[in-house]
Amino acid sequence: MNLKKAKDSSTLELMHASTGFWTEVLSMARRVINVIRSCAFAYLLTIAVLVHGAASAELRSGTLELDPSKTLIEFRLPGALHTTHGTFKLERGTIIGDPATGKAGGSIVVDARSGDTGIGVRDNEMRENVLEAQRYPEITFDPQHFTLELRRGGQFQATMQGVLTLHGGRHDVALTAQGQLVGDNLTATAHFSVPYVEWGMQDPSVLFLTVAKQVDIDIATSGNVVWTAP
Repeated sequence: MNLKKAKDSSTLELMHASTGFWTEVLSMARRVINVIRSCAFAYLLTIAVLVHGAASAELRSGTLELDPSKTLIEFRLPGALHTTHGTFKLERGTIIGDPATGKAGGSIVVDARSGDTGIGVRDNEMRENVLEAQRYPEITFDPQHFTLELRRGGQFQATMQGVLTLHGGRHDVALTAQGQLVGDNLTATAHFSVPYVEWGMQDPSVLFLTVAKQVDIDIATSGNVVWTAP
């Protein structure tokens, strides 16, 4: 009987000891988890601060000077038989932007006489009768307002609103653009459409050789930014 009590007592002591051991282990594990959570939170907070700081640094006001030699302006006009593709040349381009206010300025100037589809007769028709390039030699876009969304790695997406002067008429348009800003160098692509017939230009359709009444414009460009001192 005494032997049995001794065994039972030893068993209880072992159970208590084991319970205390695992309680201590769980307590230590909780402390470790809390430390890890605190470190992880601090790490994420640090990243957030750095990213915000980097974004703020990039979102300074400045002036973008476009490089005509690195700018491609393409147009696409769907037709009944085929789609006409062509290009125009940029004369000069300057965009002034202030992300804090969304205000924009400057001017983008395209040579209307440079329209080229690769077919002389068609090009003459476009320049003389549709664009009337001798009378209206320049196509201009004057930026007025923009919105900008900056992403990782300097990637961005933007909408630029302004006035397009074409064939003597002024029209409000919005360009959607995306690209990358690395230091002072910016590359971007933009797209918009021009309802040229609605805007008073001649429809070049002939009998069954009909073409769309709207032409799509795609721009790929590159330039340098001169930042405004804070």
